[in-house]
Amino acid sequence: MIPKTVGLIVFEQMAADELTGPAEIFFRAKMLTADGHEFRCYHIITLGISTESCVTECGIIVKPQLAIKDAPSLDTLIIPGSSGVHDARLNKKIARWLGHRAPGTRRTAALGTGIYQLAATGLLDGRHVTTHWRFAKDVTLRFPKLRINPNRLFIKDGPFYTCAGGASAVDLSLSLIEEDYGRQIALKLARELVVQLKRFGEQEQYSEPLQFQVESSERFADLAGWILCNLSRDLSIEALAQRACMSPRNFARVFRHAFGTTPAEFVATARIREAQRRLRVPRTSIESVGASVGFKSADAFSRTFERHVGCRPSTYRARLGITPQGDFLNRRSRDVEPLLALA
Repeated sequence: MIPKTVGLIVFEQMAADELTGPAEIFFRAKMLTADGHEFRCYHIITLGISTESCVTECGIIVKPQLAIKDAPSLDTLIIPGSSGVHDARLNKKIARWLGHRAPGTRRTAALGTGIYQLAATGLLDGRHVTTHWRFAKDVTLRFPKLRINPNRLFIKDGPFYTCAGGASAVDLSLSLIEEDYGRQIALKLARELVVQLKRFGEQEQYSEPLQFQVESSERFADLAGWILCNLSRDLSIEALAQRACMSPRNFARVFRHAFGTTPAEFVATARIREAQRRLRVPRTSIESVGASVGFKSADAFSRTFERHVGCRPSTYRARLGITPQGDFLNRRSRDVEPLLALA
């Protein structure tokens, strides 16, 4: 087996986390070969305008291994974001090179504001893309042919990938590894990196739990995180009020006043959002997913899911093209039971 070559572009005032994050993730991706040897899945190369050292936004000095003109054949090309997105000379140099190299590269990913350089090539025209929400309006004005969704964590359209930058660069990197080597390798790596949740691209940049924490009073500051980590537990108003050291009546009143929704509706929404993620995982039955997020019966789960999503869990999975073995076996056993009764 031959490692896939990943090229990361390095330049002045780039975001250090969008260089080191993906680099570390691809470096750690390993698997065992048939003869029991450890195989490193990727070979990582840093590419600069030249080989002179660059200073990142936070002051870290990075020396590229090669100049872009000397770059070898690449499997994956990654453009990190930067605070210097309006450096016309820099953008022009990178865009000119990308316009030449990206069409012959299997996939190209722009992280956050890295979209400026890639969009300047015209290769993204007419494609669905995302970027950091702060820059979405400016990108739309500069590149009106792009179809921008400023809420998504990351988006794939053909051989091009775009993401919100920052922590979403980790999510995108894990998704690329899953594409190449399968879900189990990606999940094992996420666990090694102590990633709490392997997120999907469809998730919003400004998540509801984060919004809850940002807007919460000091008394509610850690409540959203606790709820998400304990979806299978008793999350009744009484239980939540006790955790907040308030009476149930006062807790419900203060909660609704602060967040515009009831505690019960917030919990139901959190459970359904997590259920949507878990329904994407093969080899899990709908019943087990419902139970894992705190629903006492499959019927209650199905009805609540339909109220929030607009369809039953089975229909949601069918639309995603997922037919888990557990659901198939459950349906088959239900079909067989009447026949056994007649035997």
